Amino acid sequence: MDIVFIQGLKIDCVIGIYDWERKIRQDIVLDIEMSADIKAASETDHIDQTLDYKAVSKRLIDFVKNSEFQLVETLAEKITRIIIDEFGVEKVKLTLNKGKAVTGAKGVGVIIERHA
Repeated sequence: MDIVFIQGLKIDCVIGIYDWERKIRQDIVLDIEMSADIKAASETDHIDQTLDYKAVSKRLIDFVKNSEFQLVETLAEKITRIIIDEFGVEKVKLTLNKGKAVTGAKGVGVIIERHA
């Protein structure tokens, strides 16, 4: 299986367990690897034969911007379900980075893999 990826997709949202986090928007950054058979697209040179990473990105931006989860784990799970259920992807690896949520850390978050 081939991999279609989206790297460094920054989206602002309400995320966190603390009262102050519920009142602000924070950036999260997504790195996504999606298993897809792209051989047909390479032969036809047509977008309908591949996994459209722009369509995936637009859907996730809309979803995340309008979400208000407390845990990055919940948000990550919902994102992978959208990719699998709406775009027919068999396997997704997602890194969700909440940035500098911990003093002194360059980034924190979760990495999950899900299958259809």
